[in-house]
Amino acid sequence: MPADLNRVTLVGRLTRDPELRHTGGGDPICSIRLACSSRGRGDDGQWTDKPNYFDVTVFGRQAETASTYLAKGRRIGVDGRLSWREWQAQDGSKRQSVEVIANDVFFLDSRGDGEGGGGWQERRNADDLAPVGAAASGGGSSNGGGAAAGDTDIPF
Repeated sequence: MPADLNRVTLVGRLTRDPELRHTGGGDPICSIRLACSSRGRGDDGQWTDKPNYFDVTVFGRQAETASTYLAKGRRIGVDGRLSWREWQAQDGSKRQSVEVIANDVFFLDSRGDGEGGGGWQERRNADDLAPVGAAASGGGSSNGGGAAAGDTDIPF
């Protein structure tokens, strides 16, 4: 019997700043909301963009890094899985939602490209696709000299 597969890959922009909280045991959890557009023809035959919004949850060190370095408007990639949950609301009605549990988060633009600009630029090579919280391979910085002090210490 073939194994089941639950995997999702999304690329889009943050619709709000990340929200960091901690579990009772102190483990970090970061909530982000991602907008991804799909393109299709409308009733009038014209091409239109339809936004899709996804709630994404990031855990551990990646959660801390995401909350520190991401901001509304930033373009990111997320690789993870879907998680469905159901609960009973205070009014007694049943509620349900589907969220993305992130395995990896990728920064896809420089800080200045989103609304939460910061004026530095990431390297434009394979290191840009390193997951949040992962150490970038290779040494040195090729940020064009525009980085503020301490920006070279970013942990990804």
